[in-house]
Amino acid sequence: MRAIKSKNTRPEMILRSGLHRRGLRFRIHPKELPGKPDLVFPRFGAVIFVHGCFWHGHNCPLFKIPATREDFWMSKISANQTRDSRDAAALSKLGWRVATVWECALKGRRKLPLETVIDELVRWLHDRESETIELRSALV
Repeated sequence: MRAIKSKNTRPEMILRSGLHRRGLRFRIHPKELPGKPDLVFPRFGAVIFVHGCFWHGHNCPLFKIPATREDFWMSKISANQTRDSRDAAALSKLGWRVATVWECALKGRRKLPLETVIDELVRWLHDRESETIELRSALV
C-alpha cells in the first residue's frame, strides 16, 4: 500500500491539465484548508476533490470490497467517507463551493468524454449560484 499515491494521481493530473489548458489557474493541496482539496480556485471561491472510487467507496463498477480482511476495508472506507463529508461541510461553512469528480468519470468503460467533464467544471466554476457538483461515470 506504500506505493498508493494520495496526491498527483493520474485522474487528478488529467483534470489539472484540461483545466489549465482552458486558462484556469489554481492551487493544489493547500494545507490550510480542510481535507487539503486537490484543486483550489480562490478567484471562484471553489474547490475540487478528485476521489478514487475504491478508496472513497463510490457505488460504481470500479468499486469492489476485497475478499480478504473485509471488515478492515469496510472500516477504512467508511472512515474515508465520514472524513469526506466532514471536510466538505467545513469548506462550505468557510464559504467555499465544493465539487467532487469521481475516478469513474475519467476512467473505465463508462467514463465520460474528458471534454464533457472539463466543460461541466468550467460551467460550474463560472456559475457562482451552484454550491456543489458531483461528476461520475454514465449509468451509475
